[in-house]
Amino acid sequence: MKASKVLFITQEITPYLPESEIATICRNLPQGIQEHGREIRTFMPKYGTINERRNQLHEVIRLSGMNLIIDDTDHPLIIKVASIQSARMQVYFIDNDDYFQRKATLQDENGVEFEDNDERSIFYVRGVMETVKKLRWVPDIIHCHGWMTALAPLYIKKVYAEDPSFRDSKIVFSVYENDFKSPLKPGLAAKLTSDDIDAGSLNFKDNEPVDYATLSKLAINYSDGVIQASEMINPDVMTYAQSSGKPFLPYQNPETYIDAYNEFYDTVWENANK
Repeated sequence: MKASKVLFITQEITPYLPESEIATICRNLPQGIQEHGREIRTFMPKYGTINERRNQLHEVIRLSGMNLIIDDTDHPLIIKVASIQSARMQVYFIDNDDYFQRKATLQDENGVEFEDNDERSIFYVRGVMETVKKLRWVPDIIHCHGWMTALAPLYIKKVYAEDPSFRDSKIVFSVYENDFKSPLKPGLAAKLTSDDIDAGSLNFKDNEPVDYATLSKLAINYSDGVIQASEMINPDVMTYAQSSGKPFLPYQNPETYIDAYNEFYDTVWENANK
């Protein structure tokens, strides 16, 4: 039996954000996978730069209303949705006034990364998981794109491991050249352990800042397959992925990557179900 349902957890998608390597892939890949006959669901954060009226976003009341506790503070989870008509594809957006209403994505107007990007990532990842549960849709493959999604494999394998929605899901993590320059501030481990993730599951301690390579390696540790999504990626992360013993797909050119990813999903699914 092949994997029939694919969940995409993405950092950015065009046309909701300007074109970039990751935004373009995350726009075209779900459509291509759907055209290969698989069911898809696609998620991204609802950054404050996204024009809701122009893109026809609307809140899904039946999915909204939950509070997620991060660092002892309640944060309401708001779910919005929009359609890319030409692709016959819906995109779900994870929103929250504290984390995603600022008029920027991951950096301020001076290019300085937001200090709470760690909490924004936790909120986004947990928001996706809780929404998929409410959708009562069980993904076979979960494909995570970009460092903003790097905590998803950890949460799926540690917090949601026994949940029927994710118990049998296999995770693919795509590594991009897109990274962050300022390490996430110390304290991330404490925020994760408060979600019942044991400290021994992490590759860093609470008093340590977490850089891009460390976060990417954590994602690889809990993934079932890894894709080199950019032609050039962090060499330390590349070596780690290749030596992990997990299925690894090297960089694919823009003409062939959709077919290659589609085949890779089955490789990961079959390898993990041996």
